[in-house]
Amino acid sequence: MRCILPPDLLYRVLETATDLQTRLSAIATLALDARFRLTRAESAARAGGRTARPVTFARVGGYPQRIVYDQKHDQRQTPGTIARAEGQPEATDVPINQAYDGLGRTYTYYWEVFQRDSIDGQGMPLLGLVHYASNYGNAFWDNAGHMFFGDGDGILLKQTTAGIDVIGHELTHGVTQHEANLTYSGQSGALNESISDVFGIQVKQMALGQTAETSDWLIGADVVGSALQPALRSMKAPGTANPHDRQPANTDHYVLGGDVHVNSGIPNRAFYVMATTLGGNPWSAAGPIWYAALTDPALNPDASFTEFARLTLKHAERTFGTSSHEVQAVQAGWADAKVAL
Repeated sequence: MRCILPPDLLYRVLETATDLQTRLSAIATLALDARFRLTRAESAARAGGRTARPVTFARVGGYPQRIVYDQKHDQRQTPGTIARAEGQPEATDVPINQAYDGLGRTYTYYWEVFQRDSIDGQGMPLLGLVHYASNYGNAFWDNAGHMFFGDGDGILLKQTTAGIDVIGHELTHGVTQHEANLTYSGQSGALNESISDVFGIQVKQMALGQTAETSDWLIGADVVGSALQPALRSMKAPGTANPHDRQPANTDHYVLGGDVHVNSGIPNRAFYVMATTLGGNPWSAAGPIWYAALTDPALNPDASFTEFARLTLKHAERTFGTSSHEVQAVQAGWADAKVAL
């Protein structure tokens, strides 16, 4: 299971929060998350990577296949009642429409930038399950093709369908699963989380017409509740997103044995520096370099930061030339994060 609100952050809230309601919210979310985290981890270990891609025929691509379900606060992980399907008019329920639009914007990003037909590259339907559980303060991708949205409790998270970057982040876990299936621990796990942030923020930037200069580079700013203001993570300044944020910005402060959501700040900072060095639309050059590295057959499931960084440099050199501004930007990003090339 890949949640937008990680367990390490929830535990830090428990350690530092002084008011009872905030602590109870963290406990409730942790308890619900624990019910299915193990089974999802086992599912990810059994399947994934390039060899797991389905083979489909007669699919032209260029349009999503969305179905949004209303879970009506049920905790079962099977789809509930169909609330809006592809091509249908807006529903009266705002979160249903937000999920529908966010799934579409993520599809549009991957299709228009990379000609990737959905999460698996083969037109996989995008299934959103909205109003999951009661005041559930999280959102997650379950490795089986479903994205679950909690309504939030207002303390940790608000309505999770409101975050375009959150939706892009979670669906990108599916892209990573189908491409490299990065092991969800250590540096490869931190890369897994960072890659979701990298493409999640680009989905938002493209949807809102934001450049590297005008983007706030904050993850989850539209969904955090009162205890986690102003955001879940900052790609620009890891460790400063909220009072509980402990992300390092470079390998000098790498947390040995740390949660993957913590150390993901290091490659996040590298991408931010590269994208802002290049300027303009991050999806024009910076994003394609990262995507080429993610989809490179040489990327191993247990890749380190250095191994991934070297792949980004390789693709920047191949695409733009060894003396190009793009290559210099890649080098500057990883140097800032103190990752050796």
